[in-house]
Amino acid sequence: MRGGTSKGAMFLASDLPADPAARDDLLLRIMGTPDPRQIDGLGGAHPLTSKVAVISPSPDPDADVDYLFLQLGVDEAFVTDRQNCGNILAAVGPFAVERGLVEAGPDRTRVRIRMLNTGSLATASFATPGGEVDYDGDLAIDGVPGTAGAITLDFEGTAGSTAGALFPTGSVLDEVDGIEVTCVDNGMPTVLLRATDLGIAGDESPAELEADDAVAARVERIRIAAARQMGLGDVTGASIPKMVILSAPRRGGALTTRSFIPKRVHSSIGVLGALSVAAGALVEGSVARDLVAAPSPGDPFVVEHPTGHFDVDVALEGSGSGATVTRSAALRTARLIFDGVVFPRPRP
Repeated sequence: MRGGTSKGAMFLASDLPADPAARDDLLLRIMGTPDPRQIDGLGGAHPLTSKVAVISPSPDPDADVDYLFLQLGVDEAFVTDRQNCGNILAAVGPFAVERGLVEAGPDRTRVRIRMLNTGSLATASFATPGGEVDYDGDLAIDGVPGTAGAITLDFEGTAGSTAGALFPTGSVLDEVDGIEVTCVDNGMPTVLLRATDLGIAGDESPAELEADDAVAARVERIRIAAARQMGLGDVTGASIPKMVILSAPRRGGALTTRSFIPKRVHSSIGVLGALSVAAGALVEGSVARDLVAAPSPGDPFVVEHPTGHFDVDVALEGSGSGATVTRSAALRTARLIFDGVVFPRPRP
C-alpha cells in the first residue's frame, strides 16, 4: 500500500514468523535487501519504499489494532523498529478494514491504532461509503501524483515517545560540533539545524545535497553526537534521529526543510518529522527562532519541502523546554496497490 509519501508491504502479524530474527530474515528476502536496486524483491530502491507494517488485533482496550513499523535497509541488510512511520500509518486503518480486523461504518470509520514502536496512539478517520474503503477523493498531497481520499490522523502521546521528552536534552538550544541545534521528539527524534551554518542555502534539491560529500559528512557527525545527548546511545547503524535542515520559507509557508533520513535526502518530509519540526520551531528560543514565519492561531503550520508543502496542526502550552504538546494532527492519503502472494528469494 501507499501511505502518504511512502510505500510499504503490509502484513498481518499472524502471517509472519513470531520469532523476530526469523521474521526479519524473511522480510529482507521479500524486499530484496541487500541490493541497491532491490531487483529481486518488492523494495523500490529507496528508504521511502523499503518499509514494512505488521498489523494485529490489539489487546489494549484503547486501541483496535497494533501497528509495528519496520524500516528495512536497501543496500544494507538491516531491519529496525527504532522509529515510527507516520506516512505508512495512514495505510493502517484502511488495511485493518480490508483484512476484517475492524468493521467499517456505513459512511466513515475510525480506527484506533497503537504504535508498538513507541506505545503512542493515533486515530485514523476515513470514508467508507457502503462499508468499503473509498480511496478516491480530492485531497492532493505534495510528493504524490493526483488526488485521493482524505485520512485524518490524530496523535496522542507523541511528545517524547522515543527519546523520553519533547526536548530530550533538557534544552531547546544546544551546540553540537560547533553548530547550534534543537533536538526535539514529537513522535520522531529530530535534530533541527540551520542551512546557513552548513554553508548552504537550504533550497538545494535532494540530489544536490546527496552529492555534497562535505555536507553529508558534517550532518552525519552531528547526528551521531546529538543522538548521545538525546539519550539514544550509539545510532551509527540506526535510522534515527532524523536531521532536518531549516531555512526561511520561500512559498508562503512557515519554514523550508530538507530532511536526511539519515543518509538519503527525503523528497518531501515524514508525518512525524513534520510534527516534530513544528513543535521545535514553535518554541521560543529554538534554532528556528529567526527563520520561522509562525502561523496565526488556528492556521496550519505549513512545512515547505522539496516537492511542495505539508500542513500539520500542532499546538503547544508553556515555554522553553517545559512546553507540552496539546494537539498533533495531519491529513494524509493512502491507496491499496496490490493484494496477493509474494515469493521470497531463497536464502543465500
